[in-house]
Amino acid sequence: MPNSFPRILVAFVMTLGLVLLGGSPASAATASSSGPGIDVSWPQCGQALPKQPVFAIVGVNYGLANNTNPCLASQLAWAKTALSPAATPQPRVALYVNTANPGRQGSWWPKSNTYDGVKVTNPYGSCAAGTFKACSYMYGWAKASDDAKRRGVSNPQSYLWWLDVETENTWQTDKAANVAVLEGMTAYFKRIGARVGLYSTSYQWGRIAGTVKSTSPLAGLPSWLAGAGSAAGAKANCALPGLTPRSRVTMTQYISRGLDYNRSCS
Repeated sequence: MPNSFPRILVAFVMTLGLVLLGGSPASAATASSSGPGIDVSWPQCGQALPKQPVFAIVGVNYGLANNTNPCLASQLAWAKTALSPAATPQPRVALYVNTANPGRQGSWWPKSNTYDGVKVTNPYGSCAAGTFKACSYMYGWAKASDDAKRRGVSNPQSYLWWLDVETENTWQTDKAANVAVLEGMTAYFKRIGARVGLYSTSYQWGRIAGTVKSTSPLAGLPSWLAGAGSAAGAKANCALPGLTPRSRVTMTQYISRGLDYNRSCS
């Protein structure tokens, strides 16, 4: 999430990229008349947070996929008590998690199709045999499992979990393997009964995942688009195509006074 000057710069570049890439927009989503929501995470630790946003999305990690936001508990408590009573089509409180594919250079990399005592049905074959896409899938599954079980989130199945897909994190040049990570995460969250969405921009998504097959579990997941520098820009971005086949843009993000605000598109 863009919460610092480098990320604001990235957001500007991504917005420019969207303009340059062009393409035929999907049918425009109906913008919500309710006020904006806000997303917060570790950059807001210790800061006074806005009162009564309409909805909130809280970051689970501390910038990387393998750690925990030190303010997760307090920010979740804020999100559950400080929201406006206004109606919104968005979940009142949702979560987002960092994603990555460090490959074998990571501090941890799976060696089998089993994690935390669960034998996972892997569509890419055997990680024990060293199949890279299979191990990428297991890496995603494991990170999602950790997010649900080891970060201090109560009732993880009750949330919508947004997968934060950004070039700031470590990815492979093998886009199919990167997609496998995201599919593994999606599979885990769906296994526990949670909902899943995708956060990125078309520029970053293209760099990391490329074109996703219509048969992928990522197809049809809701899209949350970043890249806008104003509320008006966020409203316009509601009409952009989703990140995967059959995906609809349900929310867009913009930056105001150093905070991330979000507009519902439905």
